[in-house]
Amino acid sequence: MPAAVLIGAQWGDEGKGKATDLLGSRLDYVVKFNGGNNAGHTVVIGDEKYALHLLPSGILTPGVTPVIGNGVVVDVEVLFEELEGLEARSVDVSKLRISANAHLITQYHRTLDKVTERFLGKRQIGTTGRGIGPAYADKINRVGIRMQDLFDENILRQKVEGALDQKNHLLVKVYNRRAIGVDEVVDELLGYVERLRPMVTDTSLLLHRALDAGETVLFEGGQATMLDVDHGTYPFVTSSNATSGGAVTGSGIAPNRIDRVIAVVKAYTTRVGAGPFPTELFDEWGDFLTEQGHEFGTTTGRRRRTGWYDAPIARYASRINGVTDFVLTKLDVLTGIDRIPVAVAYDVDGQRFDEVPVSQSDFHHAKPIYEEFPGWTEDISGAREFSDLPANAQSYVRELEAMSGSRISAIGVGPGRDEIVTLHDLLG
Repeated sequence: MPAAVLIGAQWGDEGKGKATDLLGSRLDYVVKFNGGNNAGHTVVIGDEKYALHLLPSGILTPGVTPVIGNGVVVDVEVLFEELEGLEARSVDVSKLRISANAHLITQYHRTLDKVTERFLGKRQIGTTGRGIGPAYADKINRVGIRMQDLFDENILRQKVEGALDQKNHLLVKVYNRRAIGVDEVVDELLGYVERLRPMVTDTSLLLHRALDAGETVLFEGGQATMLDVDHGTYPFVTSSNATSGGAVTGSGIAPNRIDRVIAVVKAYTTRVGAGPFPTELFDEWGDFLTEQGHEFGTTTGRRRRTGWYDAPIARYASRINGVTDFVLTKLDVLTGIDRIPVAVAYDVDGQRFDEVPVSQSDFHHAKPIYEEFPGWTEDISGAREFSDLPANAQSYVRELEAMSGSRISAIGVGPGRDEIVTLHDLLG
């Protein structure tokens, strides 16, 4: 049975939770391998709507073992808030497993995130202020706290003391904030130990054994390709690897175990936070996409920036991730548009770029070169076969497929769990 990676092909919010849910009954494990509670998945099951921030969306599927991998940074307070919220709605969360090597977000990470962003002024990156970046910075600086450290109070205290030696100087002398006490951090973290103990394990070994036993594992990325710290629109990116390669380092499985790479892409484009966005709309069509697509962040509630489909970005995502299948979501949002523009290339100071420019400056100044395709007015939410779609909708999908670098294997035609058209087996 396969190991598959599921990632976003744009700037996030593409509907990865829906794609995971589509595969749910065939999965044994769903693994979150990067990020923290700075991104959200929304899953609609019947009349119920679930917003997940830190937990893998597979936690909503009975029989699936959800795993938080070593590449994730965990805010334990948020973790238990989410778990308690799901338990209150009769969702079984007892199978959750967390890597002993996952790093922790502490109160000083959250504080530093907020004050640093304010300090940047006009140069703000647009972080969520949840401590993600500072936690990853500590990881790379080798002063981070890992989940396993919670089970040895002496080590935990030493690590917190070491981290705060520097951070309190920064908070007090640069940002004019109060110093954070070692005891308050340690005591808060120790308060979670007994609840965490049954969840924390060697998840790398767990997943290797699962794959050896022929079980199906889905590695679910947070954020998306264009927010990857190495391959995205740096510095307007997240602090981890949100591309398919991150599944390897973020979970402890070998590259040759991955069989499929599934990328989720919207039928248009959205972005939250600062940074370049070539197809961004500032007119009534931007408002149309926002309203029809309900484009507000699952985690932050922020209005998303909206724009037309960007084919060079899709091709870039296909190449960077080794995409085998695209899942095209929110096709229904485009219903009622007479002519639908698609960016097929960019113009940068009179020079045509058919691919995403490597220069940040060029990409910042890129103007989309559009081709227009005929739209449709028919309600497509009831479509379950490709042939059920209006002819113009079928043509639009095929045109996107031809210019995006990989086949389109599923199409979202509405927010509901069953509102999807399947063209190819995502796991075969």
